[in-house]
Amino acid sequence: MTGPEVVRDGAAMVRNMRPERVPGAWRFRSVLPTEVASLLPTARALFQEAEGPSLLLPTDAQDPEAMAQITLQVYSALDGVGLTAAVSAALAAQGIPANVIAATHHDHVFVPLAQADAALAALEALAAAARSEA
Repeated sequence: MTGPEVVRDGAAMVRNMRPERVPGAWRFRSVLPTEVASLLPTARALFQEAEGPSLLLPTDAQDPEAMAQITLQVYSALDGVGLTAAVSAALAAQGIPANVIAATHHDHVFVPLAQADAALAALEALAAAARSEA
């Protein structure tokens, strides 16, 4: 199966990314090992930490710990260097905390729900600036 070309160069990843907000609200949560099987069907992600399983689960938008998901629409290579640093720096400059999950095809940025619009604007500006410099 042939898919889109994977981008490894950091500047190219930033230049080609199209940040896209994904509907829904999410919350990182530590759970007991016995809870994983029942929660996994609704989980966005699972990570096994030394302290136990952590899941990224759907939550209500009123949850004070609710996060928004922004997917960076660029086929970023897992061994590419620079995308996470550039994204983190752009969001940090705006005072927006971010949790980044790299998956096989894309990077996914989770930001506080209340700051989702500002985060999306900052990432769009980052990509636009990178395109204008190219």
